[in-house]
Amino acid sequence: MMIETVKASNFDDALPLLAAYQEFYGVPPDVERNRRHFSRFLDDHSQGVLFLARDQRAAIGVATLYFPFSSVRAGVQCLMNDLYVVPEARGQRVGRALIEHCQRYAREHGYAALVWTTAAGNHTAQRLYDKLGAERSDWVHYRLASDAI
Repeated sequence: MMIETVKASNFDDALPLLAAYQEFYGVPPDVERNRRHFSRFLDDHSQGVLFLARDQRAAIGVATLYFPFSSVRAGVQCLMNDLYVVPEARGQRVGRALIEHCQRYAREHGYAALVWTTAAGNHTAQRLYDKLGAERSDWVHYRLASDAI
């Protein structure tokens, strides 16, 4: 398995994984919206970067990092906003490898922290995160949908 930064030459390999990630969380993917949104990270990594895991045959995992400001840390954090591994590759350390790759990226680029969230019911992912020594947050996340803002 290898992990590579997503660029124009492998972007089309990442898009189906990002759509599958959205479907996993119950959001119907929009291919053109995804293409517009994620293409902004191909050449300019100041707002985000995508990483693609692949085996000898196909793309098997994807991770997306964004870089939001943190008032608490008075710095810029590295937010692992998306992590997805195809079902047939789960349990083969692909997710762990992507997280460790993101961790190295955050450290090498001087970010204040690497943070992420997952759904409360995603116990499989939580077991992996706990094994990595990540600390569970006490923060409760809220969201206002676009029709409420």
